[in-house]
Amino acid sequence: MNNISFNTQLCNHKSSLEMFAFRFTQNLDDADDLVQDTMLKAIRYAGLYKEGTNLRGWLYTIMKNTFINSYRVSSKKTKVVETMEDLSSFQLMKSADGNLGENHFIKEDLTKALMSLSSEYYTPFIKYFEGFKYHEIAEELQIPIGTVKTRIYIARQLLKANLKIYSEEFKKSNKFN
Repeated sequence: MNNISFNTQLCNHKSSLEMFAFRFTQNLDDADDLVQDTMLKAIRYAGLYKEGTNLRGWLYTIMKNTFINSYRVSSKKTKVVETMEDLSSFQLMKSADGNLGENHFIKEDLTKALMSLSSEYYTPFIKYFEGFKYHEIAEELQIPIGTVKTRIYIARQLLKANLKIYSEEFKKSNKFN
């Protein structure tokens, strides 16, 4: 079978493939993607199709296998990261890969820099870092929202100054500078 007649027959089955794909995915966009993947695979493996056999059945088999394989891949992706756990910054820091000795010194320097902040700057900064909104911090500390923003800004500037060595190290190791 030549390419032109195969492609013509392939296009004749497109509407039935779309309906079949929608039954699998229950989503129009995903169904369109599945049809496109199926047609690409059919064109790629056209040499394996035996002329005179059921083209629609062959295409449905390709589609079914493509759907099953993509479902398996997506289910494995969701199993890699369990979303049931609360991922706090402490847990993420524990799982970070790197030189443990270096990480220990960095953690020590961060702790010292944070502890060097006075409580009027430390508290709003930590609350903001933990995910609280400006207005929530202002209500809790009973200060104006502008004061909260200013204190967080000043805390950042003080931390940048105290941790300047890491900024310089980052610039040295950054490939884009």
